[in-house]
Amino acid sequence: MKKTAILLTLFLGSVCANAQETKPDSTKVWHTKGNVSLLLNESSFSNWASGGENNISGTAGINYDFNYKKDNISWDNKVLASYGLVKTNNSRYEKKTDDRFEFNSLLGKKAAGKYWYYSGFLNFKTQFTNGYVYGKDINEAEIRTKNSGFMSPGYLTFGPGLLWKRDDNLKFNLAPATSKLTFVDKAFTSVPGYVDGSYFGVDQEKSMRYELGFYAAAYYKHDILANVTFENILSLYSNYLEDPQNVDLDYQLNIIMKINRYLSTNISFQAIYDDNAFRGFQIRQVFGLGVNFNL
Repeated sequence: MKKTAILLTLFLGSVCANAQETKPDSTKVWHTKGNVSLLLNESSFSNWASGGENNISGTAGINYDFNYKKDNISWDNKVLASYGLVKTNNSRYEKKTDDRFEFNSLLGKKAAGKYWYYSGFLNFKTQFTNGYVYGKDINEAEIRTKNSGFMSPGYLTFGPGLLWKRDDNLKFNLAPATSKLTFVDKAFTSVPGYVDGSYFGVDQEKSMRYELGFYAAAYYKHDILANVTFENILSLYSNYLEDPQNVDLDYQLNIIMKINRYLSTNISFQAIYDDNAFRGFQIRQVFGLGVNFNL
């Protein structure tokens, strides 16, 4: 809880320190923006005294928004997806460096005040391909065991609430009656040795877990310099039905530092706390020189 409070305080402090009023083009109904990026990395060593392992890696990603605004209706949609692989000389397998798909949809109808809306939101998350745990057999040969896959897990979260939205780059949504569904392949929960709730919170021999709780989300995007953009995405969830004090947290920071029209340095950072998946913080960080195509 202390770490959750610290991250939330830092996020809100950044918003308050940097928020500036913007004036959207009132003649447009749909506003679309985004980019496709490709990060590549290659390392090669020959008689290198300090050691090293030859490898090649690449990560492809998309960050795309399509938002609707007309009269008293606001409808914001975002797709975040990325997939990366690395191949090293000393491993028989290609290994994932990144794998995620996320879709967010937030519908609002103007309520009281200038910035308040009645809202309904939907969030969906999963991964594209299988995940593995790597090890060695009795002969020291590398082996792998599948422990996740497409829709294992898959998360669907939705509910009504209240939205405060200044513009497409700054908004908060509060949803006190949010349903969260966790989907898995029943093959994983039927494996001998699994106990109830040990596979992403889903009970043995089951393929779905249902939760009802309080959801809060915030989005803030800001150009701190002419060619440097910070995008912050934060969501918090408390399950009324079980351990409401254990707040799930998902914080994403995407930084794009443009070099020219097609090249940029891209940094992605994500911190997740979900004690049904892992009792501790899950951290994802991707950094590299990217080839970008604006959409």
